[in-house]
Amino acid sequence: MSDRIVIINPNSSAAVTQGIREAIAHLAPPSGPAFDVSDLPDSPETIMSSEDVAVAGLGFADALRARPDAAAYVSACFSDPGVEMSRRLVPAPVIGIQEAGILTAMAVADLYGIIALSPMSVARHRIKIRSMGVESRLAGELALPGVSAEASGRDPQVYDLCVDLGRQLREMGAGAVVLGCAGMAPIRARLQDDIGIAVIDPVQAAAAMALGLVGAVG
Repeated sequence: MSDRIVIINPNSSAAVTQGIREAIAHLAPPSGPAFDVSDLPDSPETIMSSEDVAVAGLGFADALRARPDAAAYVSACFSDPGVEMSRRLVPAPVIGIQEAGILTAMAVADLYGIIALSPMSVARHRIKIRSMGVESRLAGELALPGVSAEASGRDPQVYDLCVDLGRQLREMGAGAVVLGCAGMAPIRARLQDDIGIAVIDPVQAAAAMALGLVGAVG
C-alpha cells in the first residue's frame, strides 16, 4: 500500500480541481501521507443531474481500479458519486465529502445547514441524509439557482447569493453551514466571516478524516 491519499474531483473542471488542491494544502503533514488530487476528464464540468452523478460514479470507480494501492480515497463531489460501489472494490477507506462535511458540521453545532448548487440537488442530498440518520439535525438546505461548480466559488454575484443563503440558514437555527459543492472551497473563510457561524468545506473535512484513518492504520 502506498502512502498517498487519492482525492478525485469527479467532474472535469480543472479550476475546481486546482481549488481543491489549494484548499487542502495546509493539511498535508511534513512527513507521511501526501495528497494526490485529480479529476475525470470525461465527466461533465458540473455534476448537476442524477445522470451526471451516475456517470461520475462509474468514472470514480474506474479511477480507483487504476490506483488500487492508495492509503485512502476521497470522492470530491457533494453527491458522493461512486462511494458505496467503490468501497467494495478496494481495501482502503473510501470517503464521500457529503458524509464527511455533515459529520464535521455536527461536531461543532447542534443543527447544520447546507448551501446546494441547484434546486435539483436538494432531493438527492436528502436521500443520503436520511440514510445517514441525521435528518433531525438538518436546519435546512437552500439552493443556488443552478450555477456551475466553478462559478460557485469564483463568481462575485454567486458569492453574494451564498451570503444571503448562509444568513437565512443561520436564522433557521443552523450553527454550521456545509458548502454543497467542492467548487465552493475558495469562499469558505470569507463566507464564515460574513455570516457569523461556522462554514464547513466538505473537501477539507474529508481530507482531514482520511489523514486520521491512515494514521490509525499505521
